[in-house]
Amino acid sequence: MTGLPEGDGAVPGRRRRRWQDLTGRQRAVLLGLGIVQWVLAATAWRDLARRRPAEVAGRKGVWAVVIGINWVGPIAYFGWGRRSGTGS
Repeated sequence: MTGLPEGDGAVPGRRRRRWQDLTGRQRAVLLGLGIVQWVLAATAWRDLARRRPAEVAGRKGVWAVVIGINWVGPIAYFGWGRRSGTGS
């Protein structure tokens, strides 16, 4: 007993899972999802950087920040951030 509470407070009595607690399959899935998220964000930032401001719906600086929001940001940018009929 260390005197510290168990877990992270999210669920009483449950210990937080660590990387070494995961199976090989779980680790592979998490790594795959992380890579997909990174590629999606990098692609969105690259597209945003190459577009003129007139080709973006809103301010480019705002979209650059929004893209950093996991999954939602890049999908929102590709769905609503680009003006249709223009692009690279």
